[in-house]
Amino acid sequence: MLENIKSPKDIKSLSVKELEQLASEIRTKIIGTVSVTGGHLGSNLGLVETTLILHKLFDVPKDKLLFDVGHQCYTHKLLTGRFERFDTLRQSGGISGFTNRFESEYDILTAGHSGSSISAALGIATAEKLAGGDGYTVCIVGDGSFTNGMIYEALNNCNNKQIRLIIVLNDNEMSISQNVGSLAKYLSKIRTSGRYYRFKRNLQRALRKVPVLGENSIVFARHIKNGLKRVFYKQPFFEALGVRYLGPVDGTDLERMQVVFEEAKKDNCCALVHIKTKKGCGYKYAEEAPENYHSVGAFDPDAGVGEGSGNSFSAAFGRILCDMAARDTRLCAITSAMRDGTGLTEFSHTYPTRFFDVGIAEEHEVAFAGGLAVSGLVPVCALYSTFAQRTYDQLIHDVALQKLHIVLALDRAGFVPGDGETHQGIFDCAFLSEIPGTRIYSPDNFDELRIALENAVAGEGIAAVRYPRGGMTDYDRTGFVLQGDFSVCDTFADGTPRLAVITYGQLTADIVTMAKALHENGISVRIVRLFKVWPVNDYLPALRKATADIPYLYFAEEGMRDGGIAQKLAAEFALAGEKVNMRIRAVPDVFPPHGSLDSLKRFCGLDSDAMRKDVLSFLADVPSADS
Repeated sequence: MLENIKSPKDIKSLSVKELEQLASEIRTKIIGTVSVTGGHLGSNLGLVETTLILHKLFDVPKDKLLFDVGHQCYTHKLLTGRFERFDTLRQSGGISGFTNRFESEYDILTAGHSGSSISAALGIATAEKLAGGDGYTVCIVGDGSFTNGMIYEALNNCNNKQIRLIIVLNDNEMSISQNVGSLAKYLSKIRTSGRYYRFKRNLQRALRKVPVLGENSIVFARHIKNGLKRVFYKQPFFEALGVRYLGPVDGTDLERMQVVFEEAKKDNCCALVHIKTKKGCGYKYAEEAPENYHSVGAFDPDAGVGEGSGNSFSAAFGRILCDMAARDTRLCAITSAMRDGTGLTEFSHTYPTRFFDVGIAEEHEVAFAGGLAVSGLVPVCALYSTFAQRTYDQLIHDVALQKLHIVLALDRAGFVPGDGETHQGIFDCAFLSEIPGTRIYSPDNFDELRIALENAVAGEGIAAVRYPRGGMTDYDRTGFVLQGDFSVCDTFADGTPRLAVITYGQLTADIVTMAKALHENGISVRIVRLFKVWPVNDYLPALRKATADIPYLYFAEEGMRDGGIAQKLAAEFALAGEKVNMRIRAVPDVFPPHGSLDSLKRFCGLDSDAMRKDVLSFLADVPSADS
């Protein structure tokens, strides 16, 4: 059945039984594909039926369907003409693992970060009203996103707006509206049935026929009903904000969901439909251990996901931080709903009173860390590099301006394969280096990671330690000896080198490959691998000495060219009056797409072969096309 679905129109006439069959096929397809390509599994399996009902009842894309974060959109993609390309999920040149407005007219916004969807949906719904349109805007938000403060800023602005906006709260883990006792459950059941809504509307029609007292009776009945709701069912919060609340309803019950969403469509007001789903629904391994199936790599679907590797930077960070915490009682660890992903599971068990998971609230995480710091503690904020972008104001106002000391452990720095534009960790060096008093370390291996964390904790101000996803890159490190803030490798240098390449992080492996090829062609190369990348003035005198008498400097950076470390270093050399030829190779003015690490490097011209050709052009004094 699934292979014949070319657009949402093809499911409009399907019966509940046929939709159930289609849901089963969709789950099979998602599991089969993600087991090969990797991706977000648990949340997608939980939202299959809800997505089916939404596409059946709403006229997408005339009606706008938005997904907060976007990693629960696989069913949506399968129903909107992307079945035949679904096997290319997250692959270079394939479809995105998130919604992407440049991929399909059915994807209204490109998504990847949590909490922004209701704000965007409110804007879209408002624009629809101003244009005199009658379309609906539907926004699906996971309960985890409801820990993000931006959600409440948006909800506060939804008050009494006569717009066609429906917010779907996908509750798959925590209880937003706590059920109290069997009576509350019974009231929930009848309030999500068609008989309840038919009775309510028939009663309203009958009361309106009563002269004088009719409309007053309806208002009185509504007050009585709302009073009972507050007594028996704890749900006043959303309605206090002027948002109509419906639910909760089982997110796999197609019949009951159809009734509730049809009810939500009847009034021209902002409504919130609360659905209850189960992460990993339909796949026993994911149901039993949903925390292991949020985002997965390739796996055997018959055996499930295996144990994670202990050889990743994330795991090494967790081990090192535990060792440091044993010696320093001031040390605390904070994360934004990413305990496992950032390697802090062991720390949370060993030092529970010094571990804080603040939910998906990165801005709060950093301001909270500032509060800990002003009281004499040393907070370590474990963040993915891409999510640290959200903390910029707090870093400046609540930490740097206060001259407080915190440590940022930036996981997934550099290219992030698979997740695409929204998750690349290529901006942190550029924006952090603009904040006064900030130090940035980029360890290349686990030993350097320990040194970087110890230096960061021992120092002052904001200290960021950035490291890539996964483990150490594979190359011969024997030629690199750390001397202060950088290491120098002369493995490919004969006498006075003709070229010095200055780089940092996992890109060093490609530089080594490039240098070897150049050396075989008779070009002598010295590699300088930065360990402390900012501030450059801390190591600039030593770096100038290490590159003295070398006529060509080549800066290579797995980060943004504009405002990046390479550009700032080159400026310092120029300001110092160095008579040297310089060229920068970094991420150009683009958002790198999803794909493998190798494909991302090729896309940005940062693979070893592209850099080799660029160096040859540089040495020949013929500018390359992108310089």
